[in-house]
Amino acid sequence: MRKWTSIKTHSDILFEFCNGVAKITINRPEVYNAFRPETNNQMLEALEVCRERNDIDVVVLTGAGEKAFCSGGDQNVKGVGGYVGEDGVPRLNVLDVHKRIREMPKPVIAMVNGYAIGGGHVLHVVCDLTLSE
Repeated sequence: MRKWTSIKTHSDILFEFCNGVAKITINRPEVYNAFRPETNNQMLEALEVCRERNDIDVVVLTGAGEKAFCSGGDQNVKGVGGYVGEDGVPRLNVLDVHKRIREMPKPVIAMVNGYAIGGGHVLHVVCDLTLSE
């Protein structure tokens, strides 16, 4: 049996590899995998690694737990001017994530395991393929 190995440790995502497949898991199940600026920055970094590594053929995007794929922007960090990151700057960068997915020269598959609400719905729509139970 093959085992997923971590590519890099992040606070908001799991970034793993197994047999030509990179898996990016939004790992914030306590907020239904809602994304905040840090989440999106980490996904952007992971997607860039996926683009550049020759041993990665396919990218899978999913959410931790069984209740939600992604519930969009985290309303807990919404402030004046937008979603405020730990650095105090109001920005979300989710459109950059969408663009990076669309420009990926490898298939990006959304494994939707629960709710896909608001920006979470958009996230799976910009992928090449969506699979759900």
